Amino acid sequence: MSSWRKIYYRLLYLVLSFPVKSKSIPADLVSEYGIDPMRPIIYVLPYNSKVDLLTLRQQCLHHNLPDCMSPLEVNGKLLPSHIFVHDGPCVFPYFVPHTGSVRIFHEYLDLNYNNSALDIQILLVSVMFGRSPGREGHQGDKKPQQRALNMMEKFFAVIWHGRDSFVRFSPTISLRRMTTQHLPDKAMAQKLARVAHIHFARQRLAAIGPKLSERKNLFNKMLQSKAIEKAVEDEAHNKNISQNKAQRNAIEMMEEIAANFSYEAIRVADCVMGWLWSRLYQGINVNGSERVRQLAEDGHEIVYVPCHRSHMDYLLLSYVLYHQGLVPPHIVAGINLNFWPAGPIFRRLGAFFIRRTFKGNKLYSNVFREYLSELFSRGYPIEYFVEGGRSRTGLLLDPKTGILAMTLQAMLRGGNRPITLVPTYIGYEHIMELGSYAKEVQGAAKKKENLVQLLSGLLKLHNLGQGYVNFGEPLPLLNYLNKQVPEWCKIIDPIEPQRPSWLTPTVNDIAARLMIRINEAGAANAINLCVTALLAARQRSLTREQLIEQLKCYIELLRNVPYSPESTVPILSAVELLNHAMSMNKFEIKHDNNGDIITLPYEQAVLMTYYRNNIHHMLVMPSLIAVIIQQHPNIREDELLCQIRVIYPMLKKELFLRWTIDELPELQVALCQELARQGMITIRCGLLHHTAARYCTLQLLANGIRDTMQRFAITFSILKAKPTIKRRSLEKESYMLAQRLTVLQQGINTLEFFDKAVFTTLVMTLRTEGYISDTSDADFERTQATWHIIADLVTSDVRSIIETAVIHR
Repeated sequence: MSSWRKIYYRLLYLVLSFPVKSKSIPADLVSEYGIDPMRPIIYVLPYNSKVDLLTLRQQCLHHNLPDCMSPLEVNGKLLPSHIFVHDGPCVFPYFVPHTGSVRIFHEYLDLNYNNSALDIQILLVSVMFGRSPGREGHQGDKKPQQRALNMMEKFFAVIWHGRDSFVRFSPTISLRRMTTQHLPDKAMAQKLARVAHIHFARQRLAAIGPKLSERKNLFNKMLQSKAIEKAVEDEAHNKNISQNKAQRNAIEMMEEIAANFSYEAIRVADCVMGWLWSRLYQGINVNGSERVRQLAEDGHEIVYVPCHRSHMDYLLLSYVLYHQGLVPPHIVAGINLNFWPAGPIFRRLGAFFIRRTFKGNKLYSNVFREYLSELFSRGYPIEYFVEGGRSRTGLLLDPKTGILAMTLQAMLRGGNRPITLVPTYIGYEHIMELGSYAKEVQGAAKKKENLVQLLSGLLKLHNLGQGYVNFGEPLPLLNYLNKQVPEWCKIIDPIEPQRPSWLTPTVNDIAARLMIRINEAGAANAINLCVTALLAARQRSLTREQLIEQLKCYIELLRNVPYSPESTVPILSAVELLNHAMSMNKFEIKHDNNGDIITLPYEQAVLMTYYRNNIHHMLVMPSLIAVIIQQHPNIREDELLCQIRVIYPMLKKELFLRWTIDELPELQVALCQELARQGMITIRCGLLHHTAARYCTLQLLANGIRDTMQRFAITFSILKAKPTIKRRSLEKESYMLAQRLTVLQQGINTLEFFDKAVFTTLVMTLRTEGYISDTSDADFERTQATWHIIADLVTSDVRSIIETAVIHR
């Protein structure tokens, strides 16, 4: 490089250093893509831009990668380490490869072909200043702007969007592998340049999304659809009003529903949220985002399906997606959030509102369905909470399938892009609504959201610890339907919403799979692990040494026998986890001559079960094995499996567990071997026995499922005593007896004991498993046998209270 060019680049770098603060996507580039900094790297950029090159150089130095501006010396030959695929702005919009790039590609291909020891990495990189998709023009073009910026446009983009710039890296491509599969001729070099250009176009679409539609144009298009035209006619006829009045009603519904997405609002929100998160959270942990980015680049229509813990979920997921280089989604929000000023703000951030029920309002259901279909057809990513509302217990709620059915109906109408559902686990170490959740579960009325409540909630926020966003295994609807329902693609009526006979069972199956995959992506953290251990202790108190030992037990279980490939476990040690949890000020420390005693205050115990329930599914099977072994010393492995098979279906339904019945033997072996490795049990000649040395650790592990077994014991005790009881009465009596037990047995402090829904789920499972017939007659012998298995797993005093209460009812 000549001296004047070095001076020019140095001056330009100094000028850019203040306005440009770029971020790399992904953030942990080297580990996620497995880039080897010791091997030569060619950086490929879409357009000839010195600003982009210097911005890339900044990230290369930050990640300890080879300098993109230093030439590569290969076999004594100097070649540039960066390539621009395209010259830049041109008169005609079609793509013409940069002649220099083709020549350099060809030279590198020749070098690799002639030197078998050489393996150069190709790293495709795009630099974006701002991510505004623009608005649709009169032609209705939905694709984002793909052209390069000229010098003046680049100048203003750097000034205005310099701190909103992203350097998007892609997985490396091995030139060695390419030269072994293809001849390194000029045609191959041209093809490589064309493929890179297509890749950059897809990458830009994934990051920016389609152009935004004007609300007025969108409403006019919806009014012209055959489905809404018919719905308006039916509205006018059924309500005896004019056609114009019915159409105005439809427009009012569109105004009530539709989002008003704004890139400028997203930018402002990003600044506010970045400031807010840095003060509220000690860190936000994201896992699995690379598969979502790949789906977006492959042209999938993405539907995010997260669990619903808090009102923070909306903001946190959009913030995370934006910083992962993805388009923030349009979010289905409850109409209760459409109050001033939150409603207009949420609309600008992509929220569109839905009423709690569509029942009796055909026009509204058609308008909403058409709006949802329009979002899909335009290619906007969408987010909705399949649980319907926020969980008040920390356990996943049974899914509400209405909007999921509409998603399938939208797919039945045809579309240009395949729809893929992405289950998402969102976890926290602190939730601001927890106090109100406990009151609502215990019978208090839910307070309506308003400005005063919003402001008071924000003022209380502080030290929320860590946040977790884990993207689970995606569920491509096209692949699923082709495999499970081959007849799904028959000709469909575009006017009436389709409800073929297979739709309801298919939607139910998809919903169940989504809930299982959300739990598969669970995140264990310091708070939920510490709370799990303390709630298992009789007086909710453990010495520091006992708590550290129990944390080690949980961590090693989750690491050595992971719940699923998508679940995450802290990398910190047990001591570091405890220190972090203590900094959250949720526990009390009492000192005596023998050391520290860590206590969970009685008034906090019920609230803290929320955090335990977030990961209850990840530890429930080790706890089940532990409690059976503890209650039945020297139990045979086959007998242990027999008892697990009896109890597992109820656990699976309640906690959306991932294993089938056929997978239980392998799971049991793995968990028992881990418990034996930790020294809690011994395995000799097919017999399992607990050890004296670590009996306390095993007991705390076993106590993690005691509350669940007590609820099961309540229902089976009633069913055993009243085998002809109706299902509704069984649910009601189980709930009432559970409330009585919480009063008589002080050690029981769980939110789910106050939740009617868990007993509804249990009774439905009993019906599915054949304990109860459609006529509400119980299988007495089977019920009796299961009762004895479960009754042995609860303490004698609890069993006595349950049996006495049932006799006197």
